Amino acid sequence: MATPAPVHPVDEVPPVRSLAAFGLQHVLAMYAGAVAVPLIVGGAMKLSAADLAYLITADLLICGVATLIQCVGFWRFGVRLPIMQGCTFAAVSPMVLIGTTGGGLPAIYGSVIVAGLAIALLAPVFGRLLRFFPPLVTGTVILIIGVSLLPVAGNWAAGGVGAKDFGEPKNLALAGFVLAVVVGIQRFAPPFLSRIAVLIGIAVGLAVAVPFGFTDFGGVGDADWLGISTPFHFGAPAFRASAIVSMLVVALVTMTETTGDLLAVGDLTGRRVEPRALADGLRADGLSTVLGGVFNTFPYTAFAQNVGLVGMTRVRSRWVVAAAGGILVLLGLLPKLGAVVAAVPAPVLGGAGLVMFGTVAASGLRTLAEVGFEGNHNLTVVAVSVAVGVLPVGVPTVYEKFPDWFQTVMNSGISAGCLTAIVLNLLFNHLPGRPGSREDGAAAPEAPAVSA
Repeated sequence: MATPAPVHPVDEVPPVRSLAAFGLQHVLAMYAGAVAVPLIVGGAMKLSAADLAYLITADLLICGVATLIQCVGFWRFGVRLPIMQGCTFAAVSPMVLIGTTGGGLPAIYGSVIVAGLAIALLAPVFGRLLRFFPPLVTGTVILIIGVSLLPVAGNWAAGGVGAKDFGEPKNLALAGFVLAVVVGIQRFAPPFLSRIAVLIGIAVGLAVAVPFGFTDFGGVGDADWLGISTPFHFGAPAFRASAIVSMLVVALVTMTETTGDLLAVGDLTGRRVEPRALADGLRADGLSTVLGGVFNTFPYTAFAQNVGLVGMTRVRSRWVVAAAGGILVLLGLLPKLGAVVAAVPAPVLGGAGLVMFGTVAASGLRTLAEVGFEGNHNLTVVAVSVAVGVLPVGVPTVYEKFPDWFQTVMNSGISAGCLTAIVLNLLFNHLPGRPGSREDGAAAPEAPAVSA
């Protein structure tokens, strides 16, 4: 009798008990980052506690669905590797700008839907365009993402924009305490606990904040135990050209992030990602982003912290991460949970945010460390791109005299910095015959495994 072909570790199905335990570990590793985007966007738009809770539960639901699409797959959607999906931080600044000045949530969701369709359509050809997104560009963009989000964490740490006690020492003390807890866990705790240091820091900070009157859980009692996110809960999507242009830039960034993560997981699991599988993974990203726009949430990408978890645990089964997706779906059907998360006080989130967003910036620096800066113009590319990207963060009113469409694109440091990095990299490293062009390694064909 013929011996059955061995099952690849990626396709192995562990026992149910192991599936649940390993799946929960993946959820814990990404949970804090998963809920951060709706909290930032909803908070900036001054949504009510009920609307914030709705955004969070909708996000968790689609996070789970997106993860299942990516891991399990169907037809030409899904890379079928252990990939966890979540909202990308790259879209935060553009969405906040669109939401507060360019049409509210309907305009955000219209641009998200178009971006998702664009990702799905571009998926088959993106592999051939990857040489225009070398570590020089992606590292610069990731650095700008982290730096652009740090003021958000700073505002949280001070009590939240518009808070009556903004800047009070007690707020900064609570944020500093949470930061110290996160750092302490990362330094002294066992590896598993250090992987969820941010979540533990939020939990400990919340436990300290409650008796000191930092938070109000009144909204938890009003929230339903069970609820389902319905399409276009906040109104029919609005399609504004300026918002769409900004979100299309974000789509290019998220495609680069996801590509890097897929390539990294392929190496870790021993199943190399070929062009067709890469296209299937990016197409799943596009579908998930469209679902995000329909079901009241945001653009999706692969989460790099879960890529690291695959490498650390050596658990390579995609069904483990699929189980994590199932857990997220269940959490997304419990609005009370969203209300609890929405009640977490701003200083607690600020302490955790300083770590999360600082880590994003540090990841960009780590990627740039792979780039050669001798005998070429790469330093100029990074310097000018970071300067253009940070300018609207440091001087928010710098473009207020410009047309609305220009402000939507350029007031986002991420969009401005990304466009600048792409153009300058083409100028210095891809024009024929340029000294220092990427014969010396600056335009590597693969993007780094880093996600916001």
